[in-house]
Amino acid sequence: MIKVSHLYKYFNGREILHDISLEFVSGKTNLIIGQSGSGKTVLMKCLIGLYVAEKGSILYNDRNFAQMSKEDRNFILQEMGVLFQGAALFDSMTVTENVMFPLTMFTNKSLSEKEERVNFCLQRVNLDNVNHLYPSHLSGGMKKRVAIARAIALNPKYLFCDEPNSGLDPKTSLIIDQLIYEITKEFGITTVINTHDMNSVMEIGDTVSFIYEGKLWWSGSNNEILKTDNKEVHDFIYASRYAQEMYKRTIRE
Repeated sequence: MIKVSHLYKYFNGREILHDISLEFVSGKTNLIIGQSGSGKTVLMKCLIGLYVAEKGSILYNDRNFAQMSKEDRNFILQEMGVLFQGAALFDSMTVTENVMFPLTMFTNKSLSEKEERVNFCLQRVNLDNVNHLYPSHLSGGMKKRVAIARAIALNPKYLFCDEPNSGLDPKTSLIIDQLIYEITKEFGITTVINTHDMNSVMEIGDTVSFIYEGKLWWSGSNNEILKTDNKEVHDFIYASRYAQEMYKRTIRE
């Protein structure tokens, strides 16, 4: 579990996050949603240590991330897996080398042990016979799956996904969503996902937190979000004309 309490973040004197308090539950897909510029990406970067908040605390299973020594902080960083927007694979490395990278950086495993772990992770994301390929040889969906394999290579307790469906077609997006959901349940990971994709919210949103102008505006489940009378949430999820018409039709029925 990750517990965020009264978090504040500023840039050049401008408040970006205001008094954010929420919990991300183990074994759940915890989604953060909101408009561009709402602060959700800044929040995730605070969670993984890329930004340091001016106020508040971030607890990883009751361990205060902000007050740790550098050594203890690095230990928690090794418990994290991160799926970056756009996959962020190394173009000059093969699939095997990309997935093996965190194992080489953070473990003393032998080459055979690392290769065994790489093969396990690739099989878990339903990729076979791609070890020797380079990212330029892969489709967008395959790149995302390789990136997921790399993110789980260290068997993380915490998995962070930044817009995992960015650039993917609807069908492939559903595959990626389901894969992240299955891995979360299977390994009991605390998964945090930044997204603006309402399909993801409805398919895998165990918990959903809506950030609005740097504040936690609403939180609940994917079942509850369609029933909320919160205006800002309503405007976000029914932003398109098609969604508005579907909502009106549902109300009439």
